[in-house]
Amino acid sequence: MSLFGQATSNLPLRRARLIFRETWRYFMASVVALAVDYGLLIALTELAHLHYLISSTISYSSGSVVQYLLSIALVFRSRRLSDQRMEFVAFFGLGLLGLAATQLILKASVDGLGLSYAIAKVGAVGVSFVLNFVARKALLFSKAPSAP
Repeated sequence: MSLFGQATSNLPLRRARLIFRETWRYFMASVVALAVDYGLLIALTELAHLHYLISSTISYSSGSVVQYLLSIALVFRSRRLSDQRMEFVAFFGLGLLGLAATQLILKASVDGLGLSYAIAKVGAVGVSFVLNFVARKALLFSKAPSAP
């Protein structure tokens, strides 16, 4: 097998390693962002006496800023947008999918099932994580497709 053949045969393995590394790093960055999000949710609801959905919006948005900063510093190597302001706006805009899912899950769990907002938030985290990672990876942190 030629050197070129070896390089192309290793491509799927390298790609799988990259995806694994980025997913793992994104997960770790998400843990830090979640600590900010969850801590603010509890503080704003319990100490500031805000409605849990208002607290959730503020805390989720704050966690998203932390997630963006960690994502560009530690997680993703490829970036589609060269303008960081536009990238942040797009990152935050895509995060609105996760926020919408979080709010729907919180509302249904608290008002519909009678669960505590703090417990309901735990259930919303997984859904939000998957939505955000897939959308952000596909649209912001991957190489632009080559023209044929």
